[in-house]
Amino acid sequence: MSPQPAPCTWALTHKSMPTLLCSCNHTMPIDADAVGDALRESAAAIDAPGKTHHLLCRREIGAFTQALNGSEDVIVACTQEKALFAEVAAQHQGVTAPIHFVNVRETGGWSAGARRDARGFRAKTAALLAVAGLPAPDPVPVVDYRSDGHVLIVGPAERAMPWAERLADQLSVTVLVTGRDRAKGPLVPSMERRWPVHAGELQEVKGWLGTFEVQWRNRNPIDLDRCTRCNACIDVCPEGAIDALYQIDLDACRDHRACVKACGDAMAIDFSRVDAPQALSGQFDLIFDLNDAPAFAQHQPPQGYFHAGADAGSQLTASLALLQMVGEFEKPKFFQYKESICAHGRNGQVGCDACVQVCSASAIASQWKDGRGSVHVTPNLCVGCGACTTACPTGAITYAYPSAPYQGRKLKTLLSTYASAGGRDAVVLLHNGGRGRTLIEQLGRAARIDKAQGVPVNVLPVEVFHAASTGLDLWFAALAYGAARIAILLTEDDAPQYRAMLAEQVAVAQAVLQGLGEPADEAGVVLIDVADAAALDTRLGCADVSGPLRGLRRDMPAATFAVAAAKRETLDFALDHLARHAQATDAVIPLPAGAPFGAITVNRESCTLCMACVGACPSQALRDQAERPVLAMIERNCVQCGLCETTCPESAIALVPRLNLSAEARQSVTLNEAQPFHCIRCNKPFGTAQMVTTMLAKLGAHPAFSGAAAERLKMCSDCRVIDMMQHGERPGAPH
Repeated sequence: MSPQPAPCTWALTHKSMPTLLCSCNHTMPIDADAVGDALRESAAAIDAPGKTHHLLCRREIGAFTQALNGSEDVIVACTQEKALFAEVAAQHQGVTAPIHFVNVRETGGWSAGARRDARGFRAKTAALLAVAGLPAPDPVPVVDYRSDGHVLIVGPAERAMPWAERLADQLSVTVLVTGRDRAKGPLVPSMERRWPVHAGELQEVKGWLGTFEVQWRNRNPIDLDRCTRCNACIDVCPEGAIDALYQIDLDACRDHRACVKACGDAMAIDFSRVDAPQALSGQFDLIFDLNDAPAFAQHQPPQGYFHAGADAGSQLTASLALLQMVGEFEKPKFFQYKESICAHGRNGQVGCDACVQVCSASAIASQWKDGRGSVHVTPNLCVGCGACTTACPTGAITYAYPSAPYQGRKLKTLLSTYASAGGRDAVVLLHNGGRGRTLIEQLGRAARIDKAQGVPVNVLPVEVFHAASTGLDLWFAALAYGAARIAILLTEDDAPQYRAMLAEQVAVAQAVLQGLGEPADEAGVVLIDVADAAALDTRLGCADVSGPLRGLRRDMPAATFAVAAAKRETLDFALDHLARHAQATDAVIPLPAGAPFGAITVNRESCTLCMACVGACPSQALRDQAERPVLAMIERNCVQCGLCETTCPESAIALVPRLNLSAEARQSVTLNEAQPFHCIRCNKPFGTAQMVTTMLAKLGAHPAFSGAAAERLKMCSDCRVIDMMQHGERPGAPH
């Protein structure tokens, strides 16, 4: 029998907060009394709105300042005028309570559905307000950066030199000229030496904000840092091979070396660099990359690195960002890692490397010690997308800010409030705070002028740091809490590896739900991949996203468990709840390859019961017995990492991705067993007859075990050594 989780009692201990609702000049059908009733029905831990405001940010601003006089946090249902409210609060005398802002306007208040379904919009508003009243996530360790503004501008001279001129007054500039962009015509740089200038081919860039290490190779005979810009070399070059940027055209140069003589004591020209380029390096806080190809190949480059290429708009945007990157900075350490349950590698074999493959910032690397593999995450490179935590089958990497339990409380509060207030068919729309939020806001504004339907009343937007940061555990938990569907919003700026990983996770979720009896055309988890607000409007209006629920969860009671810090524990709670209310009778659900649930099959004819698979299993799904040769499995523990399959010397193991919901999955089930083989010398059991037969076949040709010496293979390891010491090459008689 599975353990029963305790219900979440967090909301009972949370303090109430004053709430301010505004219709935004009568453009939304907001009724504060009705929303207040909905909040009271849901037992949400915030105060019901006292009245409906219509111009809270203008003539009714006094209601806002009055709310600041209390000791509790204040909830303002407006994000349009967040800056104004913050400014008023800053000027407020006395202690100012923290302010929580929530967007009910673009997320549904301006939609066509809000005008048609007042009750649904009321329930949605109450749910969004209840979530806004949640406290901030618990603090976590931070990652520090320090930048003194030393920027390397790298690229063709015609691009790099003008930007050096513009930025030199605000930043400490160094220029690395990587060539010429002759399409832009001749360039005459400033003759005043204001910053170091190097020329060369970029070799390697690594690091992050404040700690970049750059290596380049200099093939230019003229050392631009030594050069005095006297132009004597230009005057004497008979081929005109030296330009105003002091780059020598080696194809035109005929080796007169008149330039070397003219340079004289400055000693800035050395042609030996042509055949033996100098390897140079430097350390910088920031990098402004104007080359056509970026120095970093990954989708998410390190913080402090800005690639703009030849595009003038991108160059301007990057330059403004550079100016803001001077000082001391910090960000949360977004992840926690528990090596003991990591399935990355055992016995020198790689098992699961999902986190390494999905990381768009190249922040995760494999590391090995004594044959055991683990992963190392560089906190300064991590961008907090959370894709690694979603892909991890064991929960070895977890999202720390915000944590899974916090996200679970958020989803539970949202869905329970919505349902208590009379809402139906709730769709949780997970989106990030960048492009995802922008598309939702654009959609809301289009709906205001009847250019779109807007966000449907039953679609509840939930902003996360990144859409890739949630996975099967939170999706199934939300479905158990009463969500009709989970929709994950992807946009054009999402990394391709995120798309692939989320598509695989969604396929697993859909297979599980269909195995529980959900109709094939009613997916409980869907991906929404759009590039603009119009496409989002169309997709949200489809029946498979916002249509009424028809399947197994239509009348399912909401679960009471709380999301746990351990991923597999949450999955157990959620799947058990869904299974208890399922229509399907088959307890074993086939899943697609790569699913984090499953069993293995063992070819008993090939298996020698060497137990290498048991030693490799990171989740204790495979077990042996000290008394006799038995290979057993607890299927619910299996994460399908494949280490048993790759470790098996006889290739006797195959993975079987499936979800076994029966009680047997939690019990130890024997996969293979045999009678022990007893040592012919001391009679101690030390293996199986099949293992000894296999050793005889494989080692019979070895000099130490050939002929009569093969009898030693029938001895335990201790007796084998004793026999070799007593009898040398001739085995002794069995005792």
